Amino acid sequence: MLHRKKRLFLPADPNDWLPQALAGIQRHAPLTHEIVMAAEKLTLHRDPADRFLAATAQVHDLVLVTADRRLLGLEDIRTMANR
Repeated sequence: MLHRKKRLFLPADPNDWLPQALAGIQRHAPLTHEIVMAAEKLTLHRDPADRFLAATAQVHDLVLVTADRRLLGLEDIRTMANR
């Protein structure tokens, strides 16, 4: 969606780029009921994608790397600026 809106630029068509970008990644975090419940409890703007990203980082004790200032410095979620 971001690529289509020209807010994210990829070096190739997303259908070609995504399989290459994910090659070698050993771990993924599926959207679970625990993440959905954590997302609902966050004091954050209403964008569901941002809420799910932040909640996934919280539930799995990950660092959320983002350039979105609204997500930096969230409650008890570790964040890192991606500039």
